[in-house]
Amino acid sequence: MFPGQGSQTVGMLSDISAEYPQVIECFQRAGDSIGRPLWEITTSGPDTELNSTEITQPALLTASVALWEIWQTSGGEAPAMLSGHSLGEYSALVCAGSLSLEDGVRLVHERGKLMQKAVPHGKGAMAAVLGLDDGVVAACCEAVDGVVSPANFNAPGQVVIAGATAAVESAVEACREAGARRAVLLPVSGPFHCELMRPAQNAFADVLGRVDLVMPSIPIVHNVDGEVAPDLDALRSKLMAQIAEPVLWTRCAQNMVAAGVTRLVECGPGKVLSGLVKRIDKSVQAESLGTLDGLRAALG
Repeated sequence: MFPGQGSQTVGMLSDISAEYPQVIECFQRAGDSIGRPLWEITTSGPDTELNSTEITQPALLTASVALWEIWQTSGGEAPAMLSGHSLGEYSALVCAGSLSLEDGVRLVHERGKLMQKAVPHGKGAMAAVLGLDDGVVAACCEAVDGVVSPANFNAPGQVVIAGATAAVESAVEACREAGARRAVLLPVSGPFHCELMRPAQNAFADVLGRVDLVMPSIPIVHNVDGEVAPDLDALRSKLMAQIAEPVLWTRCAQNMVAAGVTRLVECGPGKVLSGLVKRIDKSVQAESLGTLDGLRAALG
């Protein structure tokens, strides 16, 4: 499993890089491909630069790919399936050989710029809603004026909504009145995975069209429907749709379990996806490679 935006922190992978110098080499290759000092930004910040979408996305992808390379060369078990949350789908594509690291980094760098540009700063927002059924959250969004809709179905009782700032604020109040255990605005740089991202989606078509993709060597379960793409046309279509459509992470995890997966390993910084999987299906073993201790434990 490959995490998306929100899992980044200044200093991520620094403990792992001290033992595995290929982490730094991976970041240097990635940074050279977009002309930015990615490792320096990742290790030293500032937070504001790392959290800028056009930097966050390449940095997280590179961190995930670096951990994947360590996993492969250190005897980690070969996975039957891959999946990533939002940006994480691109990490999965690189790790499955569908894209080179350099092409993947350039692609998400442009994706990040387009997503950042789609909505002026302050005009869009996202909020986390805890303790309500998915349908209730969707109904609360529909009941208010303006653009707002579910953006991430992360786990049962955990939904993120996105849209125009005023509409999101109104939907948060509606969710609280409906009995949400918690409904709070998130510190994000844009309203991702909603209708306001259509300009980014349209512009991204040209960017994606210039990249050579091959079918992944390991099946990838996609966000938009929880299914594996049967061919390249479907793969491109799913990547395009993902920008403005909700991330169906609950369905992705459930479909992997239904296919026979019993162990899910989070290949990236943080433990967001591992935590979500434990909420989705407690029978699944979920681990994270984001720290040196976690990596050692997962490798056994």
